[in-house]
Amino acid sequence: MADTLIKQARIFDGSTNPSFVGDVRIKEGVVTTISKTELSPKPGETVVDAKGLWLTPGFIDFHTHYDAEIEMAPDLSESVRHGITTISLGSCSLSLAVGDPVDLADMFSRVEAIPRKNVLSILESKKNWNSAAEYKKHLNNMPLGPNVTSFAGHSAIRAHVMGLERSLTKGEVPTKQELEKMNQILEEALDQGFMGLSINTLIWDKMDGSRFRSRPLPSTYANWKEYQYLNKTLRKRGKIFQGVPNVSTKINVLMFLKEAFGLFRKPLKTTIISLMDVKFDPGLYKLLGLIGRITNTIFKSDFRFQALPEPFDLYADGMDVVVFEEFAAGAKANHIEDELERKQLMKDPKYRSWFKRQWTNWFLPRVFHRNFRETKIVDAPDKSLIGKSIDDVAKEKGVHSVTAFLDLVAEHGNNVRWYTVMANHRKEPLQKIVSYPDVLIGFSDAGAHLRGMAHYNFPLRMLKLVRDAELENKPFMTMEQAVHRLTGEIGDWFGIDAGYIKEGKRADLVLIDPTKLDDSLAKDVEAPMPFMEDFKRWVRRNDDTVKKVFINGKLAIDKGEPVASLGKEKGYGRFLESQIGT
Repeated sequence: MADTLIKQARIFDGSTNPSFVGDVRIKEGVVTTISKTELSPKPGETVVDAKGLWLTPGFIDFHTHYDAEIEMAPDLSESVRHGITTISLGSCSLSLAVGDPVDLADMFSRVEAIPRKNVLSILESKKNWNSAAEYKKHLNNMPLGPNVTSFAGHSAIRAHVMGLERSLTKGEVPTKQELEKMNQILEEALDQGFMGLSINTLIWDKMDGSRFRSRPLPSTYANWKEYQYLNKTLRKRGKIFQGVPNVSTKINVLMFLKEAFGLFRKPLKTTIISLMDVKFDPGLYKLLGLIGRITNTIFKSDFRFQALPEPFDLYADGMDVVVFEEFAAGAKANHIEDELERKQLMKDPKYRSWFKRQWTNWFLPRVFHRNFRETKIVDAPDKSLIGKSIDDVAKEKGVHSVTAFLDLVAEHGNNVRWYTVMANHRKEPLQKIVSYPDVLIGFSDAGAHLRGMAHYNFPLRMLKLVRDAELENKPFMTMEQAVHRLTGEIGDWFGIDAGYIKEGKRADLVLIDPTKLDDSLAKDVEAPMPFMEDFKRWVRRNDDTVKKVFINGKLAIDKGEPVASLGKEKGYGRFLESQIGT
């Protein structure tokens, strides 16, 4: 572990204190000196000239689904190369800490849009643990890239205790002994430093595999009495309740808020996804923002929405994207694994009529805008289609846009790839959202939706959003506040030892070229994943922006590229225990 002297960087320490130009000395993985005056190099030190660069704490991504990928590629370089030095597993009720490999693969794969065969292969070859303590030990025995934190996943616990079939059967409730067993598993996870419990109430997150394909996840079958039983433990111990509301109806958001209330009782730290400026409902973010404020002030809660500081954009291969799960006709198509069979369904007149009725029905609950004018075809066997919207294709053929879409999928299947922006498309509402005090900046879903979403670099997009406003002389937040929202604020709320540059603390640091916080941050590429048979995921690469990343004082990224030892040698990341509560 080389000792390092970083000279003349603009230092943001992770708090809201004013930044300053200075030097930082790293020795044996720890920040030993932070100085506003220049320090002289010591023998054997590596000197980094950081003049004109920003030095920030490593960023924290508290909502990922790297649970499977970390087993095959523990470097997690797709996040680390963007300055993220701490990630969280176990989100949205999904965790690999307990459970049978086949059950876990069926729960994890379709929801997170990761090929099931790869997830199953990983688990069958790697999984030799079946408790939170064993899982934590397993993670610490790996050559981790970033630091790792975790939630206990309710779907995994429920299936493990009740058996998968009962956990997926409507009307089946756990016995008193089973509830106690679930709570025992949760208590052990909390003892091991897990941050809390994650649940999922969104019924369009579906099972993979052939046994129970297209049933919603186990967590969705629980009633609120089951959640409340487990929440007693979280509330008592000051731990976190992470949830996915049923965004199609939006009504059960109120149940999460009720759980969070601290009026006349200890508040339950609660975070849910997600506060966005949705195209379909342009006023929704204001209502949710107001609800969050009322929840935390009048009802004395400790509640946070999760929010992304960038456009929420999507790619889709044919109909293979999660937004089609929000209505029955789309879910029926995605239930079919065989692409040829799915193509045949697209040609069925009864199905086409049903799909069109549901797609155009303004009274059915929805999140997706369902506007084919807001699409762009980016790849197809027929190259004349590229660059057109699906609505353009419909007009050329003189048919309804739904007809044109179903024709495209019937002919080309997943080989027709298209793009759209679902939310956060307006600058001023986005600036308001990331400024709300009742918001945590995150929800990247990194490691999931490999073909559909690429929010790995969201911290850089946040810095660009704030810097652009400064350059326009219309600031809405200081740069110190922006860095704090991405680092210290998150570390404090989750109770993990991360997010600050302090003397005596672990050196998780990022060097950024502020002049490269530009439009290149939005440029996307398809990158092969060697550990998944070169399956290509959609990512963004900003190698000119992030100059260096240090994890535990060790150089992890140099000039935008992972160093050879990342993910191969120990000494970088480790499991970080949450210190909140008791």
